[in-house]
Amino acid sequence: MSKKVALLVGGWSAERQVSLTKGKEVEKALRAGGYDVEVIDVKKDLTYLEQMLTPKPDVIFNNLHGKGGEDGTIQAVLEMLEIPYTHSGVTASAIGMDKPRCKTMARALGVRVADDMVVSMDEVLSGHVMAPPYVVKPPCEGSSVGVRLIMENENQPPLDAASWAFGEEVMVEQYIPGRELTVAVLDGKAQAVTEIISHTRFFDYEAKYHDTRTELVLPAQILIEVYKTALDFAERVYNGIGCAGLARCDFRYDDSKPGTEGLYFLEINTQPGLTAESIGPSQVIHNGMSFVELCSHLVETAKCHGLDSSQEEQHNQAFGKDAPGTSKQSA
Repeated sequence: MSKKVALLVGGWSAERQVSLTKGKEVEKALRAGGYDVEVIDVKKDLTYLEQMLTPKPDVIFNNLHGKGGEDGTIQAVLEMLEIPYTHSGVTASAIGMDKPRCKTMARALGVRVADDMVVSMDEVLSGHVMAPPYVVKPPCEGSSVGVRLIMENENQPPLDAASWAFGEEVMVEQYIPGRELTVAVLDGKAQAVTEIISHTRFFDYEAKYHDTRTELVLPAQILIEVYKTALDFAERVYNGIGCAGLARCDFRYDDSKPGTEGLYFLEINTQPGLTAESIGPSQVIHNGMSFVELCSHLVETAKCHGLDSSQEEQHNQAFGKDAPGTSKQSA
C-alpha cells in the first residue's frame, strides 16, 4: 500500500501564489513516484487544517513559503499533531526566516556576512542610516519580497511607507557589488554553486518568477577556491542552525577582491522553490537525481523533529510506516 502524502500549498503569506504554482509540479512528481497525494490549500485556520488532516496522512509534504509556512509556525503545529513532515524543523525554520539572527549565527560559525542593522521604519525614512549603497528589506520575508536597493546619488526613498506591510522593523544591509551565487544543500551536503545573472537591478521577485531573461549558470564559472568556500559556508550554516531536507544558501561575490575575500553569505532559504527548473532542485538533478526521486527522497526522510528516535520508531509502527529512507513499495 502506497504512503498517503498530504501536500500543503497556498498559505497566507506574500508568497502564496508561488506556493500554489510550484505545488502543482510537486504534486505531479509525487504521483509519478507512486504516492497517494491529497492537496491541501492551507488557510489561517487551525480547525480547518486539523479536519483536513483527519485521518492522519503518513507524511506531510510542506510546500508552503513565507510567514506561517517556513518560519516554524506550521512546523510547530505538525509537531503537536505528530505527523512527519519534509524540510526543516521548528527551530531551524524560525532562525532561517529571521535574516538578522541567521547572519549572527553564520558569523559565529566563521562565515563572512555583509554588515547590517535593524532599525525602525521612521529611522529609515528620516535619512540614510548607512552610507549608500545599501539594501532595505523586511527582516523576516522570503523571495525578495519588499526588497529595495539604494545606490549613491539616488533620490528615491529607502522604502514606500504606503505599501510597506512588514512591520515596524526594517533590515538595512551593506550592498555587496559583483555576482549572485547560490548553493543548495541536501541532507547536510552542499550540491553545487549556481551563478544567477539577472537583468533587473538585482535578483528581485520579478527576476525570480517573471523575467525570462534571468540566466542560471551551473556550475558557476568562478575561482575554484571561491567555489569550494561557497560549498563550505553553505554546509556550515545549514548544519549550524540544524536544517533538514533541502535548503538553499544565497551569496554575493565581489570578484574585485583577492581570493575568497569577496564572498559574503546573505541568507538561507529552508523551503526553496521546488520544480525541476528551480535553482535548488536543478543542482540535485545536476548531480544525478531526478526531480521525482528528489521529491520521493524528501518524503522518505520526513520526520517529526521533536520526537526522539524511540518515539519516532513507535510512531512509525503505530501508523504502519516504513522507517525513513526505506522503500515506499507495497508489500
